[in-house]
Amino acid sequence: MDMDSASSVVLQALTQATSQDTAVLKPAEEQLRQWETQPGFYSVLLNIFNNHMLDVNVRWLAVLYFKNGIDRYWRRVAPHALSEEEKTSLRAGLITNFNEPVNQIATQIAVLIAKVARLDCPRQWPELIPILLESVKGQDGLQQHRALLTFYHVTKTLASKRLAQDRRLFQDGFLNAVFERLKQFLECCRQIGSDSTCREKLEKTIILYTKVLLDFLEYHPCAFIPLIQRSLEFAVSYVFTPAGEGVTFERFIVQCMNLIKMIVKNDAYKPAKNIDDSKPESLEAHKIKTAFFTHPTLTEIGRRLVSHYFLLTEEELAMWEEDPESFAVEETGGDSWKYSLRPCTEVLFLDIFHNYSQTLTPVLLDMVQNLQGPTNVEDPVQLLMKDAVYNAVGLAAYELFDNVDFDQWFKNQLLGELQVSHHRYKLIRRRVIWLIGQWISVKFKSDLRPLLYEVILSLMQDPDLVVRIETATTLKLNILPFRTEQFLPYLESIFGLLFQLLQQVTECDTKMQVLHVISCVIERVNIQIRPYVGCLVQYLPLLWKQSEEHNMLRCAILTTLIHLVQGLGAESKNLYPFLLPVIQLSTDVSQPPHVYLLEDGLELWLVTLENSPAITPELLRIFQNMSALLELSSENLRTCFQIVNAYIYLSATEFLQNYAESLCRSFCELLKDITNEGQVQVLKVVEIALKVSPILGAHMFQPLLPAVFRGIVDGERYPVVMSTYLGIMGRVLLQNSSFFSSLLTQMASECSQEMDQLLGSVIEMWVDRMDNITQPERRKLSSLALLSLLPSDNSVIQDKFCGIINICVEALHDVMTEDPETGTFKDCMLMSHFEEPKLSDDEEPPTEQDKRKKLLALEDPVHSVSLQQFVYEKLKAQQALMGDQGFGVLMETVDTELVRQLQEFLQGL
Repeated sequence: MDMDSASSVVLQALTQATSQDTAVLKPAEEQLRQWETQPGFYSVLLNIFNNHMLDVNVRWLAVLYFKNGIDRYWRRVAPHALSEEEKTSLRAGLITNFNEPVNQIATQIAVLIAKVARLDCPRQWPELIPILLESVKGQDGLQQHRALLTFYHVTKTLASKRLAQDRRLFQDGFLNAVFERLKQFLECCRQIGSDSTCREKLEKTIILYTKVLLDFLEYHPCAFIPLIQRSLEFAVSYVFTPAGEGVTFERFIVQCMNLIKMIVKNDAYKPAKNIDDSKPESLEAHKIKTAFFTHPTLTEIGRRLVSHYFLLTEEELAMWEEDPESFAVEETGGDSWKYSLRPCTEVLFLDIFHNYSQTLTPVLLDMVQNLQGPTNVEDPVQLLMKDAVYNAVGLAAYELFDNVDFDQWFKNQLLGELQVSHHRYKLIRRRVIWLIGQWISVKFKSDLRPLLYEVILSLMQDPDLVVRIETATTLKLNILPFRTEQFLPYLESIFGLLFQLLQQVTECDTKMQVLHVISCVIERVNIQIRPYVGCLVQYLPLLWKQSEEHNMLRCAILTTLIHLVQGLGAESKNLYPFLLPVIQLSTDVSQPPHVYLLEDGLELWLVTLENSPAITPELLRIFQNMSALLELSSENLRTCFQIVNAYIYLSATEFLQNYAESLCRSFCELLKDITNEGQVQVLKVVEIALKVSPILGAHMFQPLLPAVFRGIVDGERYPVVMSTYLGIMGRVLLQNSSFFSSLLTQMASECSQEMDQLLGSVIEMWVDRMDNITQPERRKLSSLALLSLLPSDNSVIQDKFCGIINICVEALHDVMTEDPETGTFKDCMLMSHFEEPKLSDDEEPPTEQDKRKKLLALEDPVHSVSLQQFVYEKLKAQQALMGDQGFGVLMETVDTELVRQLQEFLQGL
């Protein structure tokens, strides 16, 4: 293709291809498509998009055609591949100058160059990186920016290579020169203003380089070993020595700290406990690290981390003054905090301290010693330094366990610091209470806690909001280990101050934080909170209304309500006007907020039922939400079943009459596609309904019982499901025999079998699978149920008599305990009356549901009927029915050892 003539016809075709007229556009596109495989076409395109005098749309189109051509024809194996001569010429032309004036075209050219680099760099294009670096260092602003833009895309593309050979090439061509290039870029930063676009691109490129290093270290730690020394020298130099002054920026410092941290704690770089078991590369890496982290180096890193990077910045101090809530939230781990320099610094400090504690412990203790006694409030530098050092001591609490007598320090130094009331000393008051929170679970004597509560009570009234919020957070840390009786004298005052703080703060995150502390206190003191919650109970409806647009705050309110209901017990019924609409909204899947509120809402619904003294129409009405919840089949299904069970315990008659039909429909749908565990949860609902109300339960859940019957006859293979089947059928047989007879008739008809034959199959399978039942209550129930078939002259039942006696003896072994004084046996499951249990301080009182279960147990045959007496009476009745001779023949079908054991259990009756 003759270049001059070709240029004019290609230019004409490109011009026509930008036309809005399809009659002009289509032929031009077809012509360009035919030229794609012509030698010299891409050289013409290069000349066109490099000619800044031409129309922008034409040049843009030329770049796009060039870029598409790289994808299709640049590889040597591609059909109609470009010749090596033309590719060489094109590569040279692409990096002749970096002065494209149009941003969009400049970006496309950068991407285009990166595509070629992915295929040809470094082997066929070794000069690319050096030329880009040289251009970045130039004085021309446009050239710098375009070269950086290109460099950014090239590096990003090369780093994404995945083939092992490509990775090796990248390592050889890029990683081995990376530190020199980074130094060059950082020096460029020194020369460029901090607010220029070029500086922004430069920083992005530097971060990309360091990210490539970090990724390579993470995924190929052994291949990175040759780079450990240079990486540490580079990162430590820029972060911990004057070399970084004026050139580093926050994200770069974070990346360097991450690099040091990953090398320090990398398991691949640590020898095994037994040196002989270590891999050679691990020993090599460890040797490099040991040689680098000398005592002077570690001392300088440790001091610099604390005395430079731990210092509160001017921006942070300004935020404390202007927006204390935001400051408090960020300092305790707000979202923006996660990505800032401070947490990265603290994590690096912890990792280095943990790995080199023998060297760094004396360094930190020396810094503490230099700051003993109250600090001059007129010396802001020393105040900031003390804040930083105390921060380090709190972070390293576990490492310093053997080196710091914290109890003495608390009494002799820290208490005094907390009593300095000057407004500038708020830095130290806030840091000291935080420090105490860090050490509480590490080393803090129990008898000092009352003194600490006095401190908390005082600081909860501090003039500074940040100090008050920090104190509340420390209280939360102190909740779990405390002894309740030590805290009770302070409960009313501290709870009142927490409530005041909740009202004072305005930010959503801060309210959540304070609510969490309040929840922890209520959870810990339980019913002791009752006299003090009046104000909170009145305030929560207002807060709920105000937080309509803040679902996470509403989640925190739900959590508080959960603990509040548990603390109030039956008195929580007074909250129903507020509580029940909250549950209704939170568990209604047709309402958008349910996405956030459902899990906590279900938990609140459950504890409300568990603590309810009696059913109310409103509480019953909320169950209308359940049908849709069961359809979700989500991870909350277990809680849904617990709620259903709680309604049955609370008011079986009203509940089942209103909702059993819809529940049956939901359960039938669920059982079509559910795990064995889920199946058991459904069946337990039926079992509980039968336990609470045998007649109504069997009637209401009648549609589910044939499947249970079939499962027993067919010998359900999953033991837990079979155990539950037998539990259900045991209840029906023992407590609703007429229903069992009608069910047997129905199943015999469906199976085309004789009733006696089917009954025999059920008993045989029951005896055979008795070992599937592991709960003693169910084992006793099975014995009682099968014994209830006696006395009987039915030949099938008499034929299975041996099996029934076998089950009875097994159950007697389960439930009978010997009285050591009299030598007689008694049924340990019998309950004669209900007693309120005596509770220790750490035990939770029984809920209303617990009481209901206990009262129900008093009427349950499992707990009210003596198995020993029941066996005796049934056998006597069978003997009376058959006569002594007939009964003797029947007993001969039972194993003699079983008969001996049975007689031993029945002795004395």
